[in-house]
Amino acid sequence: MARNRVITDSGVYQKTTLKNGLRIVTETMPSVRSVSLGVWVDVGSRNERPEENGMSHFIEHMLFKGTRRRTARQIAAALESLGGNLNGFTSREHTCYTARILDEHLETAVDVLSDIMCNATLTKPNLKREKMVICEEIKEVADNPADYIHDIFAKTFWGEHPLGRSILGTRQTLIAMKRSHVVDYLKRHYRTGPIVVAASGRVSHAKLVRFVRERFNFPAGQAEAPKKAQRDKQKNIKLESSSNNQTHLCLGYPGLKFADGSKMAALALGTYLGGGMSSVLFQKIREELGLAYSVYTFHEFYRDAGVFEACIGTDREHVRQVVDIILAELDRLKKRRLPLSKLNKIKGQMKGQLALGMESTTSRMSRLARQELMHRPYKSYRQILKEVESVTPSQILELSNRLFDHSRVAIAVLGPVDKGVFDDVF
Repeated sequence: MARNRVITDSGVYQKTTLKNGLRIVTETMPSVRSVSLGVWVDVGSRNERPEENGMSHFIEHMLFKGTRRRTARQIAAALESLGGNLNGFTSREHTCYTARILDEHLETAVDVLSDIMCNATLTKPNLKREKMVICEEIKEVADNPADYIHDIFAKTFWGEHPLGRSILGTRQTLIAMKRSHVVDYLKRHYRTGPIVVAASGRVSHAKLVRFVRERFNFPAGQAEAPKKAQRDKQKNIKLESSSNNQTHLCLGYPGLKFADGSKMAALALGTYLGGGMSSVLFQKIREELGLAYSVYTFHEFYRDAGVFEACIGTDREHVRQVVDIILAELDRLKKRRLPLSKLNKIKGQMKGQLALGMESTTSRMSRLARQELMHRPYKSYRQILKEVESVTPSQILELSNRLFDHSRVAIAVLGPVDKGVFDDVF
């Protein structure tokens, strides 16, 4: 059993790796009463074969539907009756099962999480019922264009690669899933190697290690590796017409992977462009011209790739104008350094957001787990602040030229749209 302990300005970080490969990481915050606990599995929709699309998310649902010891109702009440909560989510690279409780209920939270993840019964009636639930979830996303545009963009950007598929899957793939398929997927992926147990708050690392060792019984070994990230096309534009009142648009470029040394500069760049009401795109498109209500940018960092996106909802008559404004701002960043005065304001915004996030046990638990899953070293609050401070206008200029290559752009549009609207853009 390997151990690591670091005392920092922001708490006490500890890591233990059990003999079977299961990793446990904690960050102790003595000033709080709560603990955020997460069991993270390094598997998501990008790990799925075509016929398995939606399997990771389906399993996340199913593990809450009953075990040998607890019914679904008993699982739901186990922590809520103590004032805590239990939840889960699935992304393209990870699946996470979380609990937030008072520190005195840590053992109960570990017991519940280990029970649902290691002892789920996966009965046929529950499988059938949960398929119906997820089919309704798929319909709900399709009826919400602000959500659905992201699935369309992923398909536009990644093509047939697993990263381009919906996390929820399709009705067809979901209905075809049998219990044997679910069990097989669990055996292939829910193993000790890709699993991290993370906790932040008023947590005893030694107690958590003992509870995890006693209760979790995943098979040892590594999971199947996902397919390497690659695009079918270098540039792609997809227009999907609908009867919606508003046109939603996502425009994006290949971005940085999680471990890229320019990650902090990319976050600063995103904050400047669309990271809030004071961002340049929000001010120009919404405040000055009134062309949109929703305007934002974000950077998706994957293990071996990334995507930088700008997303907007606007009237069909303004689609081209909005895109021209975005492209003009991107080109401006490629030609001239961002003034230091503006960059310093961005840094102040980032540092403030970081400080607020450090007060959240859930935020800190998630950061711990993601760093560990990506095999990155632990970073204290002070180290991250130094990284923010180190970003320079020259880095922003270099990164803008690196990212915003129009020959590699992807644009997805959902809603009323005129054909040929982008024919002469690039």
